[in-house]
Amino acid sequence: MADINLGVGGANSATGGFNIDNSLKFEADNTEYMKFTSSQTGSDLKRMAFNIWLKRTELGRTQTFMLLGNGGSNSTRLDLSFDSSDRLQIRNVNSNWRLTTQVFRDTSAWYHLFFQFNTLDTTADDRIKVWVNGNLIAIGDYTTVNDPGYNATLGFNRNYANILGGRELEGSNSQMFSGYIAQVYGSGGTPPSVTDFGEFDEDTGIWKPIDISGISPPEPINGFFLDFSDASDLGNDASGNGNDFTLNNITAADQATDTPTNNFCTLNVISAIGNNTYTEGATKGIANAQNEQAEGTFMINKGKWYFEAQNITSYGAMFGFGKPNNWATSNPNNPGNDTSSFAIANDGNVYYNNNTAASGWAAYATTDKAMIAVDLDNGFCYFGKNGIWGNSGDPTSGSSGTGGFNYVSLVTNISLGDELVPALRISYTQTHGAMFNFGGYTIMTISSPQSDGNGRGVFEYAPPSGYYALCTKNLAEYG
Repeated sequence: MADINLGVGGANSATGGFNIDNSLKFEADNTEYMKFTSSQTGSDLKRMAFNIWLKRTELGRTQTFMLLGNGGSNSTRLDLSFDSSDRLQIRNVNSNWRLTTQVFRDTSAWYHLFFQFNTLDTTADDRIKVWVNGNLIAIGDYTTVNDPGYNATLGFNRNYANILGGRELEGSNSQMFSGYIAQVYGSGGTPPSVTDFGEFDEDTGIWKPIDISGISPPEPINGFFLDFSDASDLGNDASGNGNDFTLNNITAADQATDTPTNNFCTLNVISAIGNNTYTEGATKGIANAQNEQAEGTFMINKGKWYFEAQNITSYGAMFGFGKPNNWATSNPNNPGNDTSSFAIANDGNVYYNNNTAASGWAAYATTDKAMIAVDLDNGFCYFGKNGIWGNSGDPTSGSSGTGGFNYVSLVTNISLGDELVPALRISYTQTHGAMFNFGGYTIMTISSPQSDGNGRGVFEYAPPSGYYALCTKNLAEYG
């Protein structure tokens, strides 16, 4: 099976053109989903289209991201999901209509999926068409191909339920989705084209979103468009048709600024060492055994960057930087026990080079928010908590590195210009973990939101002047 992997930093991050401001975070463990049940049946039950952007944060189990036209035991509903092998599939009650050979495992990237259904097409294999990032999936790229019958009736556009974020069947929930979702569109009637929803950037060749706010669903009775722009009304149907979705375990706090046009760093599900549990948009990590670690999805080698973190329990998590996939393999018991990383612990010491401790930074408790600012241009990292930089640090001091940890001089195997990854974490005992805030989404309480100098990211404390959130728009400018 081929792995659709779109690279570090993710796809769809061109800096020009149309911008999507918000997405919505879904968490399977919290049974977060939304639902719209129509009271009407449309005139066209043979054709429809569905559009979605999504970023996965959990792999290896079946996850339904959209259930269209669920009428209980009816055999016409469309179940759009990833299977336990991370392949894209389209199911109805009685059969699996499509199952890809490709797997979708890039948790650093946004995927665009566009579906057309037309049972009036005389070519059976053309009755279902799916595009991924602007590219049509060829019939030969499916391991399973079953076609709906000619002139068959679809479940969508009838007085049935449409569920975003999982399955709700006969009063029970299952196969819930974990990740971020943006720009959701569904409509019966003559299906629009994939180019009505995106385009290839003329400079980078990356598939990117376009403004679809003006698209009128051809069958307005059940057509909808969800843009998640209003935190107080996240289920609002922005198409103007009034087909609003009802929220289930979703609040305004689940709105995110991690979007297909500005992709933010999260914890890297793929490169984790051990059996960690990642939840809340891959910004929360819990260890299921001793000595497990994680790293961020972005590699950086220049510029100045900022993020925040918080311990879940009284000790057990360390925050810092290291070489990707190197620090953990050299000594998986502690990032301070290898020579390619450094991290601050709850005792206020920065550990590096076989557990050498650099002191002078303040210890932090579970109620404290840790601040991490790294200056990759001068080789210093600064640690603080609750708005105050430890060791009398001044992240804006440049080459003098006032109060900073001089990782270039102190850490044996790190040189200026080396690629580093953020958010190293270790749990000394089971069930310890941490919450992170890279600016795109966090479950950490934010009492007075602050952004970087470009107005990007949402933090508790303002990043120092010249330091930026780890997102693709900032990386394109400074990374």
